Amino acid sequence: MQVTSNPPPVQQDTQNGHWPRPPSCLRARDLDVPPVNARIAVAGLVILRQRPGTAKGVIFLTLEDETGVVNIIVWRHIYERFRRAVVAGRMLRVTGRMQRAHDVTHVLAEDIEDISPLLDQLLAEDTGRQMAPEARTQTWESGKHAP
Repeated sequence: MQVTSNPPPVQQDTQNGHWPRPPSCLRARDLDVPPVNARIAVAGLVILRQRPGTAKGVIFLTLEDETGVVNIIVWRHIYERFRRAVVAGRMLRVTGRMQRAHDVTHVLAEDIEDISPLLDQLLAEDTGRQMAPEARTQTWESGKHAP
C-alpha cells in the first residue's frame, strides 16, 4: 500500500449534484447544479461589459462559453484589483460565488484572470500559423501594456 499526500480527484459528475471546483471551470449550461453561494469558476469570451452610471461603480460582464452565457457582477473593490483584466481581457476566467434571484443566475466575482493568450494559442493550433505580434494580447508579464 502506498501512502500519498495527494487527495483523490474531485468527481465532476454534474448529473449527481457534483460540479467542478475551482480552478476547474463550470460550463454555462451547468450553472443550475451548484447551490447558492457555492464557490465556482467559469470562463469564456467577454461579449458584454456594462458600467451603468446608476450602479455606483458596479460592472456587469457577460461571458460566453460553448454552452451558453454567464452573468458576472464585479464590485468596485474587485474591479480596482483586476482592472486590466476587466477592461482589456477578451477571454476571462472568473472565480466567485453563485447567486440566484428571480430565475437569473450570476457569479459575484472574487478573482478575475485574463486568459486571452489562450485565444492566440488556439488560432495558432487551428491554422498552423502565428498571429502578428501587434495583434497578440499584451500582458503585464511581458512588460508590454495594452493602450
